[in-house]
Amino acid sequence: MSKIKIITDSSVQLSPEEIERHQITVIPLSITIDDKTYVDGKDITRKNFIQKMDEASELPKTSQPPVGLFVEKLKELASDGSEILGIFMAKALSGTVDAARQAAEMLPDLPITIIDSGFTDRAMGYEVLAAAEDSEKGLELSKILAHLEEVKNKMHLEMMVPNLDNIIKGGRLGPLAGRVATLLNIRIHLQMKPDDLAIKGKGRGKRFTKKFDDDLVEQLSQMPNVKKVGISYVDTPDDMEALAKRFKEVNPNLEILIQETSPIIITHAGHGAYAVMFYSE
Repeated sequence: MSKIKIITDSSVQLSPEEIERHQITVIPLSITIDDKTYVDGKDITRKNFIQKMDEASELPKTSQPPVGLFVEKLKELASDGSEILGIFMAKALSGTVDAARQAAEMLPDLPITIIDSGFTDRAMGYEVLAAAEDSEKGLELSKILAHLEEVKNKMHLEMMVPNLDNIIKGGRLGPLAGRVATLLNIRIHLQMKPDDLAIKGKGRGKRFTKKFDDDLVEQLSQMPNVKKVGISYVDTPDDMEALAKRFKEVNPNLEILIQETSPIIITHAGHGAYAVMFYSE
């Protein structure tokens, strides 16, 4: 029995080694900056995206992969008779999962299952890895899906947005409210649950950010069944290394992946943003 192949989108946070080891297919999103379109991970890297974003005359626009690209890739993956499981970022954030479903509907004779991860970034990465590992163990699709539901329901994604410029440019905060928030140095704590991104709290300055970090350290100190933590950031690697060190102090056995986040999240979250993701096993 051939294993089930896993496909996901480029908003996922996986290390190159994980992608290669588990033979995960990553389909890229695209980013348009000043009328020029780039393919995520191919024409533009996460690092040079930030520079281009800062130099752009307006906020970059991100687009889901076209349905035709999904059709092509799904047919290719299924050509040897394999089952395909697609795990994509939350519908609340992007239409990517809908595009994948449209493609699957155009290939009714192929064994393709498409699911909404309810998350993105490393949180989605944990689901992708769980599916890949289950597939390698020879588990059937129904058991993999049941396991993914467990992982999803135990997931934590906490995000700090210290700079509201991109939120204002994107129209998610009105100009007047944006000016006031900027003057007051307002920062936002976002929390994501399956398919729902909400404001958990607001505060002023570095004190609010410190409390956010302190609360996460305390939370992890009380959760010994958390084995892995993902930290994704925009442009503050040193701060993230320091935060990871604090996590290790309360749980020395934690496996922590620290990586720059994807262009779609950078675009909406802006400079200084970072997210901490984990789930209890």
